[in-house]
Amino acid sequence: MMLRFQHSEYLWALALLLVLQLAFISISWWKRRSVRKLGDPILVEKLFTGYSRRRFVLRFLLVFLAFFFGALGLANMQKGSRMEKITRKGVDVVIALDVSKSMLAGDVKPDRLTRAKQLISKLVDKLDNDRVGLVVFAGNAYLQMPLTIDYSAAKMYLTTVSPDMIPTQGTAIGQAIQVSDDAFNKKERKHKSLIIISDGEDHDEAAISRAKAAFDNGVVINTIGIGSPAGSPLPDPETGTFKKDKEGNTVISRLNEEELKSIASAGRGIYEHLDNNTEEVVNSLVRKIDSMEQKEFGENIFTDYNSYYQYFLAISVLLLVAEFFIPEIKRSTRVNVVTATEKP
Repeated sequence: MMLRFQHSEYLWALALLLVLQLAFISISWWKRRSVRKLGDPILVEKLFTGYSRRRFVLRFLLVFLAFFFGALGLANMQKGSRMEKITRKGVDVVIALDVSKSMLAGDVKPDRLTRAKQLISKLVDKLDNDRVGLVVFAGNAYLQMPLTIDYSAAKMYLTTVSPDMIPTQGTAIGQAIQVSDDAFNKKERKHKSLIIISDGEDHDEAAISRAKAAFDNGVVINTIGIGSPAGSPLPDPETGTFKKDKEGNTVISRLNEEELKSIASAGRGIYEHLDNNTEEVVNSLVRKIDSMEQKEFGENIFTDYNSYYQYFLAISVLLLVAEFFIPEIKRSTRVNVVTATEKP
């Protein structure tokens, strides 16, 4: 069973649930504070005839759940209903992305890592029948996503990438090349492209030798340098300022173009500098990939999906209707009082 969200970007709306919860807490606190100002809370609440705190909480829960199911409905959950073997012609592309904390430098706006993720997203949009995989690295390297033609899954994996996913800091480009090489089909000696996106800040002595070994296995290596040679200070989330070394000097992260150019040369690929011209770099990579000899490969994929957005939206509407018909104040009951008057 294959489940996916057709429009996963709408899932970001779920973050607004936290805003709703904070609003509910604020309103509840304000009401309690107002009651205390009037006098003894127990006596004051008796003055509010028919008021029900439980109904107030119930109405909030209904709105909260309605928003939750509404967001899921807009994202449109789908389940694969038909699988076919598709024959495609393309190249295997593994993208190795540097996620070290130096990638948070702001010499490329909004920061190096965000711009690199934008580059990958645009590159994936322009790939046609090529399989794509994702490797992330800092002090260590890991295969984040195996080779696939499911480009929507690739973008979903990309949204989860952050420096916190690898606690060991550094720029282990050599290990990233090794992990990427292992992700390819070892039986083939062509149709393989590796794209390394990094600032290359920490020199990795093993990178060149592993790049040559990967090329001997048929992997063409392209490198993308991100940042500026002049460098930029690194933000420190704990202090809200810039990182400082033991001597109290501001830490400057600089782009090491020479290493990245040497890796590209060893891998018979191209080097590109990524600054603000994302589209130009993407086009250059696409031209390089398209110029490579392509292969035919078959893969079992889902070609038809059943959508379930209507069920989630129906639940959301029903919850909102229920909330509308539940009053926060109970209806008061009338009591007829019969008085007897004395006749004179």
